Amino acid sequence: MANVSIKELKKSYDGKQDVLAGLNLDIRDGEFCVLVGPSGCGKSTLLRMLCGLEDISGGELAIGGEVVNHLPPAKRGIAMVFQSYALYPHMNVYKNMAFGLKIAGSNKADIDERIRHAAGILKIDHLLERLPRELSGGQRQRVAIGRAIVRKPKLFLFDEPLSNLDAALRVQTRLEIAKLHKQLAATIVYVTHDQVEAMTLGDKIVVMHDGHIQQAGTPLELYQHPQNLFVAGFIGSPKMNLLPGVVSAVGEDCLHVAIVGGQQVRVDVAPGAAKAGDKVTLGLRAEHILEDGFGGATGSEHFNGTVNLVEHLGEANFIYVTLTSGQDIVVRGDGNRNVEIGERIALSAGSHAFHLFDANGEAFRRLKPGNLVSSRQPTQH
Repeated sequence: MANVSIKELKKSYDGKQDVLAGLNLDIRDGEFCVLVGPSGCGKSTLLRMLCGLEDISGGELAIGGEVVNHLPPAKRGIAMVFQSYALYPHMNVYKNMAFGLKIAGSNKADIDERIRHAAGILKIDHLLERLPRELSGGQRQRVAIGRAIVRKPKLFLFDEPLSNLDAALRVQTRLEIAKLHKQLAATIVYVTHDQVEAMTLGDKIVVMHDGHIQQAGTPLELYQHPQNLFVAGFIGSPKMNLLPGVVSAVGEDCLHVAIVGGQQVRVDVAPGAAKAGDKVTLGLRAEHILEDGFGGATGSEHFNGTVNLVEHLGEANFIYVTLTSGQDIVVRGDGNRNVEIGERIALSAGSHAFHLFDANGEAFRRLKPGNLVSSRQPTQH
C-alpha cells in the first residue's frame, strides 16, 4: 500500500476558473480517507486526477513517494471501483475478476489463487460461475470490489459505490467495506455525498466545497470542532442549529451574545479579537439541548418555544421547535416521551455546548469541548 501526497493541486478547463484551487492533503499508508461535499464541489474530479483520468493543471501528486502527474493510469498502481458496476455482461463473475490480470500477463495459477482468495473475503465464492444479470445489485458491487482486490493495488479508489443500492443494502455493504479495509489494511480514497457514509467509514474525512478543502480530520474532530459554518452545517444529521446574533459583551473566558429577540446567551469560547457589536452565528447540536422538564444542567441557558413537528425514530425523536424569537431549531428528545404538535416547550443548553462563528464564518475556539451534555434522559413518569 502507499501514502498519497497532494501539494497545491489545481484543475482548470481551457485555462478558465479553477475547478480545484491549490489543494493540499496528505493521506497516510493504510488510511481510509473519505472525500465528502455537495454536488459540484470537486471531489469526483480529485478522484479522477488520482487515477489518471483527468490531467493535472498544476501542483504535484505523489503515490507511494513517486510523483505520478504524467503517469498513465495503468502505471500508477491503483484500482478503481466506479458508481456503475461496469461488469462485462457476457462474462461470468470469475472471468470478470480475471480479465485485468490476463491483460497484465499474469499466469493462470496466480490468477486463480487471487480470485478465489478475494471471492472468499467478499463471500461471493459460490457466485463465480454466474453472469452479472443473475446477481443482485449488492452482489454486483462486491464483484466490482473483488476485481479491484485481485490487482493488489497500492491505492483503492471508490467513486460513490453505494449510490445505486437501496437503503438496507447500502448499510450492509457499508459494513462490508469497513471490514474489508481492516482485513486488507488498504489505503482507500472514497468519494460520497452522504455524510453518514463519511462519518461511519472514514479514518479521515475531507470536506470539500467550491473546489477548496474546508476541513480535514477524524469524524469526531469535524463533528465536535467544525472550523467554519459550512462544515458545521454539513456534518451531522440533523444539521447543527444556527442562530444569528451580536456580541453584547466580552469576558475573559467567554462571549455574551444577543440572539434574535434580545435574549442574552453566554458562550464559553476564547474571545480572541471579538468586540461588542460584532455579528456572529451561534451553533448548537440537537442532542445538546435538554427539555427542562428533565432538569437543566448547571450553567444552562434557557429557551422557550412551540413544537411544530415531531419525527419519531423509536429510541429518540426529533422535535422541531419555533422559539419565541421566531427562530426554528431541532431538538433530539427521548423517544419514549409523547410530544404533541402545538405544545409549549421549555429547553436549556449548557454554555459550554455552544459553537460560535464570526462574520466570516470562522469558528471561535471552544474552551470546554469535551464536556458536552446529552439530551438522552430517563423517561419522566
